[in-house]
Amino acid sequence: MRKAILIVCGGIEATHGIARARELGYHVVVSDGDPHAPGFALADGRLVVSTYDAEGTAEAAARYSATVRSIDGVICMGADVPHTVAAVAQRLGLRGLSPETAHLAMDKLAMKDRLKARGVPIPWYAPLRDAADLQLALLERGRDLVVKPVDSRGGRGVQRMNAGRDAETAYAEAKAQSPTGRVMVEAYLAGPQISTESILLDGIGYTPGFSDRNYEFLDRFAPWFVENGGDLPSHVAPAIRADVEATVTAAARALGIAQHNYKGDMVVHDGKAHVIEIAARLSGGYFCTREIPLSTGVDFVGAVMKLALGEPVAPADLTPRFERPIVQRYVFPHAGRIAAINGADDARALPGILELTLSKAPGDVIPPATSSAARAAMVLATGATLAEARANAARAVAAIRFDCRAEAAA
Repeated sequence: MRKAILIVCGGIEATHGIARARELGYHVVVSDGDPHAPGFALADGRLVVSTYDAEGTAEAAARYSATVRSIDGVICMGADVPHTVAAVAQRLGLRGLSPETAHLAMDKLAMKDRLKARGVPIPWYAPLRDAADLQLALLERGRDLVVKPVDSRGGRGVQRMNAGRDAETAYAEAKAQSPTGRVMVEAYLAGPQISTESILLDGIGYTPGFSDRNYEFLDRFAPWFVENGGDLPSHVAPAIRADVEATVTAAARALGIAQHNYKGDMVVHDGKAHVIEIAARLSGGYFCTREIPLSTGVDFVGAVMKLALGEPVAPADLTPRFERPIVQRYVFPHAGRIAAINGADDARALPGILELTLSKAPGDVIPPATSSAARAAMVLATGATLAEARANAARAVAAIRFDCRAEAAA
């Protein structure tokens, strides 16, 4: 009988991974709170339950295992829900994260406490009880600070204070995005930011995913941090890359991750790698599902699935076979309700365009660009050089036109 894998999240950013599971011959079960989630169309089994509802998902998975067929492994992608994966794994006796590690990976304050205790390089940070605490931090440390919810995702509520943000507003915005109403502050470390995708295999970390994060819109969208894709291969020197990889793996070990994948948000400050955050899951944004295999030939998602199912994964499976320029860029329309989308087919036909995905449709509302929720389209481009791939991506982005009616803005 085919092995069955549960993929927590059926959103558009998970569809490539779901399709890959089917290509590998697995029985694919998908869970998502949206009954119309696009991933359900690719699934053998469907569990309609919120990805954030850990106990509800574990109960639904147990029912499926008892009444349809047993589930042999569980992962998530495109959703920051390691606690849900841990709950399912614990309930069904599967391989996976411990609940403690899942908690550390989701609670940024607990994460930083653990990393600090283990000597992993991180920015200065502190919890905030109220706006007065933030004002005190500004007086003591200056305005080059970042305020963020302790337990949100997708960049929601994350603000850079040197953009003229006042303490009351910044604290309130961050608290509103925290399910537990908790806020923290940390130093902003200037330097190249890197996204990594890694696997700890028999105590050794392998990092085939290594991308330069693109923050060209820091001024345009200030005070919000809105990432605009990334570039592979990275421009950093080999010695810096080795330091980033060693640091992200040390962080993963500190959180209790073993025989599992992990994603790093890293910054190279004054020539030294520092951890911004570590996620114990597959990334969203098509990094793991499209960018890594297109740039390196590594089937990273396939390797993660095999680990979850107890199948062998060899170091060779995680070793890049080639280095191809891949550039990802997003489209951020003006806020409002979409009346029409034009130029997408023309953009797809441009040289070097590998993929163009629309994540919004006419009738959808584009929110103000304060987080990744404002993205309406994604472009993947290549070229003979990284510069050519960037130029190809830019032409495709410019060709897509969103007609948004501002009077209907959220």
